[in-house]
Amino acid sequence: MTPSSAGPVIRVLIVDDDALVRAGLSMILGGAPDLLVVGEGGDGFEVPELVARHRPDVVLMDIRMPRVDGLTATERLRATCAPPEVVVLTTFHADAQVLRALRAGAAGFLLKDTPPADLVTAIRKVGAGEPILSPAVTRQLIAHVSDGGAGTRGEQARALLAVLSDRERDVALAVGRGRSNAEIAAELYMSVATVKAHVSRVLTKLELNNRVQIALTVHDAGHLI
Repeated sequence: MTPSSAGPVIRVLIVDDDALVRAGLSMILGGAPDLLVVGEGGDGFEVPELVARHRPDVVLMDIRMPRVDGLTATERLRATCAPPEVVVLTTFHADAQVLRALRAGAAGFLLKDTPPADLVTAIRKVGAGEPILSPAVTRQLIAHVSDGGAGTRGEQARALLAVLSDRERDVALAVGRGRSNAEIAAELYMSVATVKAHVSRVLTKLELNNRVQIALTVHDAGHLI
């Protein structure tokens, strides 16, 4: 495919053990002038080499694969320096492995039956640095598959939130409740720009990748129960 001259091209790597799924995804994404499928893989074991070779901006990662599953591959990839964004592919809305992938830093998840136009839009958002899973959807997922903020994870989450200023903590809790920036601004009597600044500082202080992880941390601390 020829890269679009209208703007930057988002490079996509597809990793799925089903060749038909890979072919379908490649065909869908290949129809968008600003998306370029740079490679395909059939197992999580191949991901490090494929990423090093093709330098994708976004990796579409199947969860269930032989040898190395998508969860392990995502955790390993997100732990590297300047990793690409990861979107996990699944057949279930409520899946414990999806939740674990989000904790590892995945930008969101897509169902394999996602309409083509929505798939393209999602990849564009992730390529632009936006998570495609809202905190409200994260909360719904948590309710189905999480054990809550019990044990060590809960203690760690509470310790993380303790490093925030009072205002940053207020913003983090609002993110955890699924509030948008505009809603947080109205609720806390601040400008949207100030909310964005607080969210950015929360991400930096807690060493998180996106708003989804803020919501997960808030939940683990016991504030969504």
